[in-house]
Amino acid sequence: MTHLELFAGIGGFRRAMEWIQKDGLMPFDNIGFSEINTRAIATYKANYDTSNEIELGDIVKFTSKRSNISKLPKIDIITGGFPCQAFSMMGNMMGFEEDRGQMFFRIMDIVNVKKPKYILLENVKNLLVHDGGSTYAKIVEEIDNAGYYQQTLLLNTADYGLPQRRYRVLIFARRKYKL
Repeated sequence: MTHLELFAGIGGFRRAMEWIQKDGLMPFDNIGFSEINTRAIATYKANYDTSNEIELGDIVKFTSKRSNISKLPKIDIITGGFPCQAFSMMGNMMGFEEDRGQMFFRIMDIVNVKKPKYILLENVKNLLVHDGGSTYAKIVEEIDNAGYYQQTLLLNTADYGLPQRRYRVLIFARRKYKL
C-alpha cells in the first residue's frame, strides 16, 4: 500500500505503518510527507530514509495548486494528525475560523483529487463536541461527500499501556465502491 503522511511531525503514523509491515500484515511504501516544523522535519529525516519521497512542505502552499496534487503518485492511504489547537479546550477553540482549523480541508483537497482507498485522521477528544458538535458534523459531511464511509473511535492511551490518560479521536474512512 502506498502511504502519504500529512502533518507528519516526527512520523507517528509512519512508525505504525512500519510495525504493521514488520508484523507481516501488509507492506507499505511511503511516498511522501508534509510538515512545516524544521526540527520535526530533521528528526523525521533522521529516523526514515526519505530520499525517494516527495516532501510536500507547507500543505497550504502545496494544495493551493491543483496541479501539485495531481502530480502525486497513486495513494492508497492518507494519514494525518491535523492541528488540534483550534478545537482543543487548551486552545482558543476558534475551530474552522482560524488558519490551523482549516487544515482538515487541505487534507480533503488531496483526498478529492487523489481518491485514496483509505483515510486515517487523528485529533483531540474535544473535536467531537466542539461548537456544539457542528465541527465534527462538518468533518463527517465532507468525508461522506467525497465518497467515503467513516468510523470514528475515541481511544484512551491508558488503555494501551501508556502511563497517562490522553484521549484521542481517530477517524477512519474507506472509499465507497459502486457494485
